[in-house]
Amino acid sequence: MKPCLHITVIGRVQGVYFRVYTQKQAIKLNLSGYVRNLPGGEVEIVVRGEAAALQKLVDWCHKGPILAKVSEVVVREWRLDEAFEGFEIR
Repeated sequence: MKPCLHITVIGRVQGVYFRVYTQKQAIKLNLSGYVRNLPGGEVEIVVRGEAAALQKLVDWCHKGPILAKVSEVVVREWRLDEAFEGFEIR
């Protein structure tokens, strides 16, 4: 099974289309998983795919869409047996 990451993006990342642009990036990179807003104002991404594509998404998360102000990106390897079909916004 391909590697899976859990990414938490902190800063001004809600209300700036972060989830929509994350989905576009993930689809472009042929990644699967989901993105969602968290109650504390962060964005959570659980994503699976090839290591190089995962790194490209992580790099993108440090900037995000133009209206975002990312202050921190926390990346952890994730052990998840869920098989994703596509990349969805939750």
